[in-house]
Amino acid sequence: MAFLTNFYAFLFYFAAFVLVAGLARKIIQYALTPAPLKIPTTPAPTTGRGVVLRMMREVVLFESLFRGNKWTWIFGWMFHFGLFLVTLRHLRYFIEPVWFPIQLVQPFGIYGGIAMVVGLAGLWARRFLVDRVKYITSTSDHLILGLLVAIGCTGLLMKFVFHVDVVEIKTFFLGLYSYDIEPLPADPLLLLHLLLVALLMIIFPYSKLLHMPGLFFSPTRNQVDNPREQRHIAPWARKLEQS
Repeated sequence: MAFLTNFYAFLFYFAAFVLVAGLARKIIQYALTPAPLKIPTTPAPTTGRGVVLRMMREVVLFESLFRGNKWTWIFGWMFHFGLFLVTLRHLRYFIEPVWFPIQLVQPFGIYGGIAMVVGLAGLWARRFLVDRVKYITSTSDHLILGLLVAIGCTGLLMKFVFHVDVVEIKTFFLGLYSYDIEPLPADPLLLLHLLLVALLMIIFPYSKLLHMPGLFFSPTRNQVDNPREQRHIAPWARKLEQS
């Protein structure tokens, strides 16, 4: 028991470090990457306020995906919104006392878990059934989708079939904040679920899943369509002109 507890404590410390450091490194890399051309996808907003509204629609509604493929949009939105609800539901394990909005979202988080798995199943089936998507699908795509499905399924199994002691789980994670390691329940399904989550945290900054923060740095989305009104010069090009 002590070995398992210490192993998972170290695993989540390591996974959290890799996740935060990896995300910070990538975000800095994105921010420093020059955008030498004015290339917003048209029709594009002509004001900064319009760009903000466009990014909000893209983040919340997946506007460009909706225009591109309705089936992919349905399953993609189900997965992401379900994951959002599941994340909010799981916040109860990391805060004490639990905030009132998080208490309200608890029953919806269960439905979010179901929507997440259904959405993933649709996205994964698309990589087998649509020829043009199947052609560009790599082994890593299947592995990542399989990992996400396994996380969702093990979580739902613990909710509906193999119940675990959520109080002990919360005590374990709260103890990680203060380096006061408390015993972790030795339920095999729980250990598998946590192992998969830690693995996801480790690979996230180095996988295709990183499109989430990358969206905000995409010049096709975050640029104002005003090439006639204002000349676009990349910072490095401006320095060359000055020299």
